[in-house]
Amino acid sequence: MIEALIIYGAIAGAVYALLALGFTLIYGVADVVNMAHGALFMLGAYLFFTFSPSVKDPPLALGSPLTVEPALALILAVISVGIVGGIIYILFINPVIKDMLASLVVTVAVIILIQQIIYIEFGGVHRAVIPFASGSTTIIGVTVTYTKLLALGASLILFATVSIFIAKSKIGRAMRAIAQDRETAMLMGINTTRLCILTMAVSSSLAALAGVLIAGSTTQVAQPQMWLTPLTMSFAIVILGGLGSIKGTFIGAFIIGYAENAVANLIPEGGFLQGVAALGVMVLVLLVRPKGLFGKRIEFEE
Repeated sequence: MIEALIIYGAIAGAVYALLALGFTLIYGVADVVNMAHGALFMLGAYLFFTFSPSVKDPPLALGSPLTVEPALALILAVISVGIVGGIIYILFINPVIKDMLASLVVTVAVIILIQQIIYIEFGGVHRAVIPFASGSTTIIGVTVTYTKLLALGASLILFATVSIFIAKSKIGRAMRAIAQDRETAMLMGINTTRLCILTMAVSSSLAALAGVLIAGSTTQVAQPQMWLTPLTMSFAIVILGGLGSIKGTFIGAFIIGYAENAVANLIPEGGFLQGVAALGVMVLVLLVRPKGLFGKRIEFEE
């Protein structure tokens, strides 16, 4: 029981960290609470379904002519959602960027728009997403599928890669400059709008990748309401860890991942209480530390 909690808590925490990282990035750089993050997660899963060599019934407008191998399908889905995210920023967020409430409302409208497109194109039924790999192995007495291990490894590697990129690269330094003081960054010659568009694209790509990893390794289905849980989890994680803190996002994701799995494994019928456990942990931490675990409002670590 404890061994299963250790393994599956780590898998959930790693994928949640990747999911919430995108939410943290766009808030930290552009000061936007992107409520459409969950919808972009969902769109990634659906595009992976569209591009993958899975059975499509009924035939889809984006069906067999674009069918490719799973690895390429993943890349196409992630890139496509990144482009969509950039377009969303240009068309909907940038015009109201100075009004946080307006940008929040606009991103909620984007959720509805994406969900309606999903309903029109795919219908309201669940769609099977093929796993990345077949088979399983045993780790400390726990049977774990290769798809879950792939999700764990990919999430940790990508989280580390993005974190290092932000800390060390020229673009990353520009992002941190905008996060610290947007006006000063503009005076220093940084094209803040272009950087925010890029950040939104990267954020959206991370959400899509998390969607593909979760749909392909855990739920193995895509369905039109799947945006709600990842949005709730992203929000809980970034609030728990501290808004804008990458380190806080990572630690908060693992706290939530282990809390969920503890409830699911240690309490009878606990699977129905996983979401409640995540929000409960967030509330308890905020009662002690109102600004989250790493209390700065915007904190892009070196």
